[in-house]
Amino acid sequence: MNRHGRFSVRGIHYAEGVRVPILLLALLLHAASALLAQPADLDAWVARAKKQFEVPGVAVAIVKDGQVALAKGYGTRNLARPGAVDPHTLFGIASNTKAFTAAALAILVDEGKLNWDDPVQKFLPRFQLADAYPSREVTIRDLLSHRTGMGLGAGDLLYWPDTTFSRAQVVSAARYLPLVSSPRSRYAYNNLGYVVAGEVVAAASGMPWEQFVRERIFKPLGMDETRITSDGLDPATGNVAVPHSKGWRLEGTLRPLAPTRDAVWAAAAGIKSNVTDLAKWVTLQLAGGKLPNGMSLFSANQAAAMWSAQIPVPIREPIPALRSTKPQFSAYGMGWFLRDYRGRKIVTHTGGLTGMVSLTLLVPEEHLGIVVLTNQEEAGAFQSIGNHILDFYFGLPATDWISAYAADAAKTRREANEKEAKAFSARIPNTQPSLPLSSYAKQYTDPWYGKASIETRDGGLYLRFLGTPSMHGPLEHFHLDTFIVRWQDPTIPDAYVHFSHRIDGSVAGFQMAAISDLADFSFDYQDLHFEAPKEDSGAK
Repeated sequence: MNRHGRFSVRGIHYAEGVRVPILLLALLLHAASALLAQPADLDAWVARAKKQFEVPGVAVAIVKDGQVALAKGYGTRNLARPGAVDPHTLFGIASNTKAFTAAALAILVDEGKLNWDDPVQKFLPRFQLADAYPSREVTIRDLLSHRTGMGLGAGDLLYWPDTTFSRAQVVSAARYLPLVSSPRSRYAYNNLGYVVAGEVVAAASGMPWEQFVRERIFKPLGMDETRITSDGLDPATGNVAVPHSKGWRLEGTLRPLAPTRDAVWAAAAGIKSNVTDLAKWVTLQLAGGKLPNGMSLFSANQAAAMWSAQIPVPIREPIPALRSTKPQFSAYGMGWFLRDYRGRKIVTHTGGLTGMVSLTLLVPEEHLGIVVLTNQEEAGAFQSIGNHILDFYFGLPATDWISAYAADAAKTRREANEKEAKAFSARIPNTQPSLPLSSYAKQYTDPWYGKASIETRDGGLYLRFLGTPSMHGPLEHFHLDTFIVRWQDPTIPDAYVHFSHRIDGSVAGFQMAAISDLADFSFDYQDLHFEAPKEDSGAK
């Protein structure tokens, strides 16, 4: 309806209150709905993807030409309790949160409160990286484009799995994390940069990141059901999807899990939303930051900046069945991945928490946006659904993406298991630890993570990460002074634990490495260097 009290369908105008013949109205409404076409087989496609990848619940939104073509739920919120997924079911969107943090900073750029290329230390004077030069030189743009010099997933163990560390402790620990490159020289996906970026929002705006995002983004967009963190969400009484996992190898029995507590790293991965609200977010993005009322949340200039390539992203060689998905270019902007598909630019991001993975996908040229939310860890579900929708709108022949992504996942697991088996075949037989087991039982400290303890138990050794309640498990001897920790939580990947010694023969400390390539990069064991207290060696 326009401001003169009239409404129109396909250009035919009627005064308010005038009765339109029912048959004519039906025809007109049918013609209007044709503008919001969607894949006719989408329900069957989602059902097949759910079955193939064992995903309990899925929600899908499609935005086309500024209108919501679809917002629909499929399946169940929780395998242990009845409750259907619908368009209002909340899921953890994980790293799709990063685009919201980038947008918050874009608003502040428009307001003149900061610039993308301002040094981080301008707003957080105590922020430090491992070296003085990058500490001074790293900018807000660097944080948002994963080019600070920190390594892949560096520091993730400070907050995931759930830890007892505060946000201030996490930011402070950045100075102890090893750098793998100079700033702006290499892409390495890193959540810690976004935790720091959230603190920049707070420093520049005078309000916490959470408050800023609620008041300056959620409220203007009418994202009334979206939440930050899982605090206060009760899956037993609320319309909330529960995470599900088959264990870190993705080969066990699917079971529901407790939600991740993500207040500390909220600016990187903490938003809980649904396809109803995310359709509004996608519509804003495709409109270049413009709200439905014509006002701008952020300017077109800042929208373009966030969607501009900041650092190249390596391109993986896919299996033959996925060869058509291989992009000609791949980059990271600010809060978004950028690539091409079938000649169109794609602006996208995925998100992953324990037991939940999700996708946001935008095609600016087609004025098309897609959101897929799931409560399981198999990425093949959202990938195959997203591609199927893309192909429909691009007018392409149907491709069996479900089988293709299932084959890709099987190949990944097979190769990882073969590599692990090869490592085990090189195990040196009939060896013993160089010291009595009691000599390894003590408390150890890593500069950035903090403390871990090893104790003797049931004739063996038992490891605990003291800042992470779920990270504990027995040490199984591998060979020489190398053990394997078998965490009691099946969602945490096993790791090698290798002990080193001082000149006097006492235990100096231990280092770790993931056993399998299936381990998520957020388990950044390789950056840990636990040291034993020197007084144990008799040193003065």
